[in-house]
Amino acid sequence: MFEVFGFYKFKEIKALKKNKALLYDFLIKKNIRGTIIIANEGVNATISGKAVDLKSTIIRIKKILNFKKFDSKNISKSKFQPFHKPKVKIKKEVVPMGLSLSSKNKKDNHIDPKKWNKLIKDKETLVLDSRKPFEYNVGTFKKSVNPDVENFREFPKYLNKLKKTKPIAMFCTGGIRCEKASVFLKKKGFKNIYQLKGGILNYLQKISKKESLWKGECFVFDNRISLKHGLINGTYSMCSGCRKPISVLDKKSKKYEEGVSCPNCHNNLTNEQKERFRMRQKQINLAKNSRTKHIFQKEFK
Repeated sequence: MFEVFGFYKFKEIKALKKNKALLYDFLIKKNIRGTIIIANEGVNATISGKAVDLKSTIIRIKKILNFKKFDSKNISKSKFQPFHKPKVKIKKEVVPMGLSLSSKNKKDNHIDPKKWNKLIKDKETLVLDSRKPFEYNVGTFKKSVNPDVENFREFPKYLNKLKKTKPIAMFCTGGIRCEKASVFLKKKGFKNIYQLKGGILNYLQKISKKESLWKGECFVFDNRISLKHGLINGTYSMCSGCRKPISVLDKKSKKYEEGVSCPNCHNNLTNEQKERFRMRQKQINLAKNSRTKHIFQKEFK
């Protein structure tokens, strides 16, 4: 059994190249996989490993980056290692929005999952899903709206159209995208901005399915693909053609072909692409039958 730990922290980080090397070396030492993104404004990560190794890694991360508490964190379990390898990346921003955020300008507007339901049931509240459209399609809260933007840098254009007097309840997977969006709105003069504490993952972990206002599953950026209440593995798979999540129903479509296409991309792929993907899938199947791991089997699990 593996533990999966997601977290973010907004604080000034210097010596990025040095810290990248220190973090990466420790991930290798402890056999921890996943991705850590560091920037001058902070850190954002999801990593996975055995419990004892993950615990010592978390302690080490705090020591290297010089902080005591995370702004947000969540932990779940997986029967398999959901990441292929360790990565530490240096970015201009931990979430690309063209807006720098520090602990000084963060807005204390987090709503606990147990109080979230009351807020979003209010008819006056705009429930805003700040994730990408394909994430929204996998699952979301009742009556939520999605900006329908593929790049988070485009998000401010949508936010500028909202009414400043209307209460806005924002949410995302772990909370970090809302963290930046709420600062943007505050600077624009919005007053009633709220965000789900710990994001969707925290809600699904703390709120029972019976009391929940969540519909569907939550997409996650690892090989588990999606999670359900209690943060147990969901039912979605990943299309090898377009790298988008596909449901059990999608697999019943005539446009679905294992390792090749799904209803989302079937009409957009060229015949040459489909033939190439078929050849790749054939190699994977041969490797499975001979009980050896093909190079693409690892990449397109």
